[in-house]
Amino acid sequence: MTGNINLVHLKSISHSCRLDEMFTPGAAEKVRAFHATIPGYEPTPLVSLQNLADSLGLRSFHVKDESYRFGLSAFKCLGGSWCIANYIAERLGISESDITFGRLTREDVHRNMRGIKFVTATDGNHGRGIAWTASRLGLGSVVFMPAGTAKERLKNIQALGSEASVTNLNYDNTVQHAKYFAESHGWPWMQDTAFSGYEDIPLRIMQGYLTMAIEAAESLAEAPTHIFLQAGVGSMAGALSSFFANYYRDKPIITIIEPNKADCIFRTARANDGKLHAVTGNLDTIMAGLACGIPCTVAWELLKSHAENYISMPDYVAAEGMRVLGNPLGNDGRIISGESGASTAGFVYELMRNDALDHIRKTLKVDGHSRVLCISTEGDTDRENYRRIVWDGVYPGY
Repeated sequence: MTGNINLVHLKSISHSCRLDEMFTPGAAEKVRAFHATIPGYEPTPLVSLQNLADSLGLRSFHVKDESYRFGLSAFKCLGGSWCIANYIAERLGISESDITFGRLTREDVHRNMRGIKFVTATDGNHGRGIAWTASRLGLGSVVFMPAGTAKERLKNIQALGSEASVTNLNYDNTVQHAKYFAESHGWPWMQDTAFSGYEDIPLRIMQGYLTMAIEAAESLAEAPTHIFLQAGVGSMAGALSSFFANYYRDKPIITIIEPNKADCIFRTARANDGKLHAVTGNLDTIMAGLACGIPCTVAWELLKSHAENYISMPDYVAAEGMRVLGNPLGNDGRIISGESGASTAGFVYELMRNDALDHIRKTLKVDGHSRVLCISTEGDTDRENYRRIVWDGVYPGY
């Protein structure tokens, strides 16, 4: 096993941000009301792992299982569907109160959107969400994926009628390729990362994730004391950090998790110099959904206001999480979680069992009174790799 678990702790955070008004409980209600109009909508399970909590010395341990989301085995469709809905509404002059899935499937919408395709880059789940939404609305999509993408993830997107292909580029260069392609065709570029001059669409995607957050908050009998969120570019983590900071009177301690080889948020927090810090190269991690090298600007703006702790960790910790969630103790619920989805639960498990991490445990203030919440953001979206890791314990760097 290679790699180290490293911590950055930001002692002073503002607890306020200019973007917070987009991620309030009221905003979450509005987003969820739209998602509830999509056929097949149901809240995903919040699984209590009380036996695991007892064994680790925690008061409670809950994991929200996004593998049930619309049959797509990942949460990303929440952001893609909300963003596409808003794009169409603004283009066609549909009022916010009339944004329902049924309204967007009407013939006048198809007529006015004819010839337009939604373009994005993805490591798997985001692109699948865009392709799924476009397909359900009778529209087209073009999805580009980075080198090394699992064939299953590509085929899942192609099965939705998308023009999906794998490039010979890493994730961040694939994003730029998608941008240029969209611009050359005059089509909307639906990317979940922001930079100067490109913020509205990423913010709408991030806002779409609020459905997941409010479902979790309303399902918990007690407020969590600790929330662990995984980050690629940071969009999901930023959105949920803002929501939970607004939702709870006593803000939970929020910790952000990344792989060692793609820890751009961790490096940005460590530098703490007002600049974003990128990771270049192949970003070679089993956590494919987190293999992003450039932080999202608006996500970091939210994270630096609401998240105290930033963890960079090796792949074996995520692999532990996959095995632990898939093999529950006693009558705890079973969760099939992919490499990125299991990263936070894997970290909590390692944190509480590894005496060498005692200094991190103390900094995070995790103890017998802690009520922990994690999000399993995906199921086994790459089933071959899931079996290789969980059954055989085989993956690069092990």
